[in-house]
Amino acid sequence: QVQLVESGGGLVQPGGSLRLSCSASGRVFSINAMGWYRQAPGKQRELVATISSGGNPNYADSVKGRFTISRDNAKNTVYLQMNSLKPEDTAVYLCNARVIVAMTLREDDYWGQGTQVTVSS
Repeated sequence: QVQLVESGGGLVQPGGSLRLSCSASGRVFSINAMGWYRQAPGKQRELVATISSGGNPNYADSVKGRFTISRDNAKNTVYLQMNSLKPEDTAVYLCNARVIVAMTLREDDYWGQGTQVTVSS
């Protein structure tokens, strides 16, 4: 019904930057909150940042001041600008969206497939 496709991951040196994108397609009527989570090997999935439909952001303490979340509602896309990256930011980053599905007008939770971010020298 709804697909989330992420892009922008990769390998970067400590102190570098990456920009992640996640676009929703399919039976999208509208989208409420969108967000990014990450999961490192052997660790639980954790929240990185979320953004409301009105553009209000929320960040994990570990990324405040370094990461910026934004969205383009016309494109059903959420972005994560990651600066001053550290080795501990290495993880699979997953996009999440609370989507109001067309036809049913029911809110459902969708996840992307994940994109690998590796911070290493």
